[in-house]
Amino acid sequence: MKNNTHAPLLTTTVGSFPKPAYLLKARQQYASGTIDYTALHELEKKATAEVIALQEEIGLDILVHGEMERGDMATYFAEHLEGFEISSPVRSYGNRYYRKPIVKGKITRPKPITVALFSYTQSLTEKPVKGMLTGPYTMCDWSFNKYYRNRRDLVMALAEVIGAEARDLQDAGARYIQIDEPAISTRPAELDLAIEAMAVVTAGLTAKTISHICYGDFAPIYPRLLDLPVDQFDLEFANSDFSNIDVFSSPPFTKEIAVGVIDIHSHNLETKEQVKQRIYRALKAFPPDKVYIDPDCGLKTRTWEETRDKLTVMMAAVREVRRELRGVTHEASVSG
Repeated sequence: MKNNTHAPLLTTTVGSFPKPAYLLKARQQYASGTIDYTALHELEKKATAEVIALQEEIGLDILVHGEMERGDMATYFAEHLEGFEISSPVRSYGNRYYRKPIVKGKITRPKPITVALFSYTQSLTEKPVKGMLTGPYTMCDWSFNKYYRNRRDLVMALAEVIGAEARDLQDAGARYIQIDEPAISTRPAELDLAIEAMAVVTAGLTAKTISHICYGDFAPIYPRLLDLPVDQFDLEFANSDFSNIDVFSSPPFTKEIAVGVIDIHSHNLETKEQVKQRIYRALKAFPPDKVYIDPDCGLKTRTWEETRDKLTVMMAAVREVRRELRGVTHEASVSG
């Protein structure tokens, strides 16, 4: 473990948190027209403040606003961009349905989408809050296209408006901007297009840029994935019991990486020792000074209690590993 003594192991989460019952009820009331947007938004802000308070209590290093204002990660942005309509409910998997974006015209961004709530959230804490965006490739892949002549034209049009949003977030003070691209791993043949589009999104940014990619099948896109122009990847490992980590052994991984050590698809609560073992596996596989620790994916499918418990266990494991690594450093200095 001698090479792991400088690992900071900064902690964060991927983005979403479960919505409290009062907000779920309010969203239904808003959809039925029994409350107005102002009332709904005040409850979204209340829930956001609770998400920040929970993260502060647990001790996370880099915070998220919890996405209390969002349903589906693609549809939310489509609702705020010109050129989109939203479909009737479409079955995603199992008994889960969502309203899918439909591109009917030229895509434009009338005004910033995420900046106001980001600014409010950042005002609640001295810790950095991530700006959270859905990437252009995923926006395209999860939409019906009835306007642009091909997928590339749609992806690049989306890259322009999402890039403008990213720059507005940076101007508002965002030090971390996450551009989620879960669809990248599902269409390896279009990885070059995703890379080209991300270059438009991140052009000129000095904030740390992050891309979350899930589904765990990274072999078809590695090492070409390293060409995606972001500073950090956020990848899931716990759900596959780290069976996918060897993919990154050759060639060596070169970027920062947030390693998912908590399985958010399971109700089971990990033990501290399980999480510690996962952290040490990550420190052997990646440059230790580039490793961050977080859950596999967004937490919106867990209950509030499960979210608290899972993150508490994660932080307990991280704190213990940090102490152990400091002990290794001390022993090395004494023996030296």
